[in-house]
Amino acid sequence: MSLRCTHVGVSADGKKRLAQVDATLEPGRFTAILGPNGAGKSTLMSLLTGQRQPMGGQVLLRNRPLSAYSAADMATVRAVMLQESAVAFDFLVREVVELGRYPHRYQPTQDEAGLVQQAMEATQVAHLADRNVTTLSGGEKARVQLARALAQVWHPRTDGADRWLFLDEPTAALDLAHQHQVMRLLRKWVAREGLSVVAVLHDVNLALRYVDDVLVLDGRLAHFGPTHEVLSAQTLASVWGVSSQAVNSEDGVRQYLFA
Repeated sequence: MSLRCTHVGVSADGKKRLAQVDATLEPGRFTAILGPNGAGKSTLMSLLTGQRQPMGGQVLLRNRPLSAYSAADMATVRAVMLQESAVAFDFLVREVVELGRYPHRYQPTQDEAGLVQQAMEATQVAHLADRNVTTLSGGEKARVQLARALAQVWHPRTDGADRWLFLDEPTAALDLAHQHQVMRLLRKWVAREGLSVVAVLHDVNLALRYVDDVLVLDGRLAHFGPTHEVLSAQTLASVWGVSSQAVNSEDGVRQYLFA
């Protein structure tokens, strides 16, 4: 079932409304939230995950407000990777990824350890499994947190419920190669595994290459729709104030060159 925003008021301080969002995020698609700094992207993400209440309107999952679900229920159908995911103790990388399986401790799979290993391999951190997470670089820590989140929603639900993965700037700490590796991984999970992914991004060209739908926050407005329809040169000029020229990459994907 879809995740629906109905007249959702996005506010950073509970007073000033940054945007109103009316959008239906369909399951099994890759959706990106974009916009200038201060537009409310991370705030909207916290509303979609139920960590914060909207200034107005409501967010509905399966036609029920998020507040109708317990934290335990939500943890079995959605995982969240925040911008800052500091680990307070000296956990090993493997132990951090294992935390993603905690919501499923009463109904574990037959191969929990193997699942954790697969998640680390998918995000290219398996070689760090026995390292203390506090000794890692920013990019390595980000990939470990992605492995934890993937482990949380790794298997399809027996009741057929959709699985949602929410990522707040998952590529921010990554070098260019790992940015594309992570985006390809998420694209594969959407296409092959039916995972529903929602990510805050800053890079328009990454969105054009990998994402199905975009929700662009622009002051008090929110533009939502298929990526290649919403991210036009006119939108880039009006939202970000930049001039751009559309070009096609070698594999036919539209990208922008910025003046």
